[in-house]
Amino acid sequence: MTIDPSPSRLRRTPLFDLHVTMGARMAAFAGYEMPIQYPLGVMKEHLHTRAAAGLFDVSHMGQIALRPRRGSVADIATALERLAPVDVVGLEAGRQRYALFTNVDGGILDDLMIANRGDHILLVVNASRKVADEAYLRAAVSSICAVEALESRALLALQGPQAERVLARFAPQVATMRFMDVRSLSMVGSVCTVVRSGYTGEDGFEISVAAAGAATLASALLEDAAVILAGLGARDSLRTEAGLCLYGADIDESTTPIEAALEWTIPRVRRTGARAGGFPGADVVLEQLKSGAPRRRVGLRSKDRTPVRGSALLFAANADAQPIGKVTSGGYGPSVGGPVAMGYVTRALSAGGTSLSAQVRSNRVPVEVTDLPFVPHRYRRA
Repeated sequence: MTIDPSPSRLRRTPLFDLHVTMGARMAAFAGYEMPIQYPLGVMKEHLHTRAAAGLFDVSHMGQIALRPRRGSVADIATALERLAPVDVVGLEAGRQRYALFTNVDGGILDDLMIANRGDHILLVVNASRKVADEAYLRAAVSSICAVEALESRALLALQGPQAERVLARFAPQVATMRFMDVRSLSMVGSVCTVVRSGYTGEDGFEISVAAAGAATLASALLEDAAVILAGLGARDSLRTEAGLCLYGADIDESTTPIEAALEWTIPRVRRTGARAGGFPGADVVLEQLKSGAPRRRVGLRSKDRTPVRGSALLFAANADAQPIGKVTSGGYGPSVGGPVAMGYVTRALSAGGTSLSAQVRSNRVPVEVTDLPFVPHRYRRA
């Protein structure tokens, strides 16, 4: 996670006053003044989320609705498949899917969520990319659908093993939802769009609510003793342990889905047959699916417990002068009880158990390539 060093004209989410009241340390992130941590601290917020439930303000993310002009949602789905190597046509109403926008070189323009709401498509995109994504969509699909940025809505994430129990007090229907189910539910006087998903590796929910009702909903959730507010610091350590990518750190326009170990997002129907390819950079991506990519995102564990952080160079041997890769995310993993990191290495050195060295200030730290995630995902799939 990178904090903006010299913010100007920062925006605030509808929960800004709540964050200040609760003693949050605020900092600039993606053009917003966001809570990094609360008085409990990042480690306790992280561990509490794993054990009970953490409530995150993610209202800085972009919410974009695509509504048919004359045709149907199926027409929008077909159009989106020309932008992303994912099965949107087969996405059923009431379901959400993780997707990638790619460029002509096969690089990742953004990673996002696509939800079929029955009468429209709802996208949740990264805060740092939402202006660019909206412009991209207007240029690409506005003849088929209206592109509406939902600026008047907030987004909350309730994550952890107690999330279902807490939310079911306000909307009992959540107990029947599976991972990536989407529903409209009334809670605390607001009609909310609720998705069973999140960015921590834990079971949980993301809740889109009108900005005017966000503080009321958050306060109601916080009345449960199992729920605490958690900031972007804990969100970053949780997603790193879960092996989940952060746009701008682990993936960007120079990274292909195959290099990023995200080939699982590209279903068979987009690899072969009538709907194969057709998205930007398809020739690059499909060739890498077939023959492999020159580099690979991997997990990394420090052998001497020294934390290895983003931008640290990686070397095949301690004495080597030429780097073979770079760390993209890293720090202390509270649930793991030690340092965890992710980064890119050449394909020849990407196998689990491979020993490497990382440059940490003036020292070389021994690290080992390991499988991801560091902590098993606990999504409710059934």
